[in-house]
Amino acid sequence: MKKIIMAISCIVCFTITANASEGLVVVKSAHSAKDTADKLVSMLEKKGMTVFIRIDHTAGAKKVDKTLRPTEVVIFGNPKAGTPVMLCSQNAAIDFPQKALISEDINGEVTLSYNDPFYLAKRHNIQGCDKVLTKISTILSNFAKGATSK
Repeated sequence: MKKIIMAISCIVCFTITANASEGLVVVKSAHSAKDTADKLVSMLEKKGMTVFIRIDHTAGAKKVDKTLRPTEVVIFGNPKAGTPVMLCSQNAAIDFPQKALISEDINGEVTLSYNDPFYLAKRHNIQGCDKVLTKISTILSNFAKGATSK
C-alpha cells in the first residue's frame, strides 16, 4: 500500500510540474538575466509602456538567507491594450498588467517568459477580442526578441 501511495504521489508531482509552464511563451536569451531585464525595461519605456515595478526575487531570497539563481519579474502595461481585453472579460484583470519573468536555470541558460495572450483568452473565456489579442501577442513577441537577441 505504501508503494502505491508513493507512486501516485510521484505521478501527481510530475503532472503538476509538467503543467506548470502551460500558457507561457519562453524565449532563450543571449544575455545575462540582469542584462535581459535591463534591455526589456529600456525597450518598454522607449515605446511608452509603463513599467510598474521590477521584482528581484534573488535579492529577496538573500534577505531570508537563501540562494536563488537570478530571477526577476518585470510588471508593465498600457491601458490602451489591456482595457479592451478587460472589457471583453473583466476577470482578465487578474492577469493585467503584463508580466515578464527573466530567469537563469541550473545550467546557466537565461530565458524570458510571459503569458501567451491566447492562453489568457482561453483561461478567462475572452470572446470578441481576437484583434486586440493578436496585437498584444505581436508586441510581446517583439519585446521578447529585442530583449533576448544579440
